Amino acid sequence: MHLNGGQSTEMNLYKILQGLYAEKERLESIIVALEEMAEGAQPRVRKPRGQPGRKGMPLKERQEVSIRMKTYWAERRRKNAQSVDGN
Repeated sequence: MHLNGGQSTEMNLYKILQGLYAEKERLESIIVALEEMAEGAQPRVRKPRGQPGRKGMPLKERQEVSIRMKTYWAERRRKNAQSVDGN
């Protein structure tokens, strides 16, 4: 153990390490705070609001529904015409 100005070299290293660890903790807390600020500053992506109660339908599906409904109403008109003629 060598004395250097009244203090041992080991004591100086210990104090240096203590100071570095304290600085490291301080820097880590600053980094965390900056990361939180950056996350809060980013614009939030909002989902587009569609029409309430409705959902989109692909073209092919719309065409299928159209054909099905045309057939349905044609059948209803045919049955209605038969019942009117039958009375």
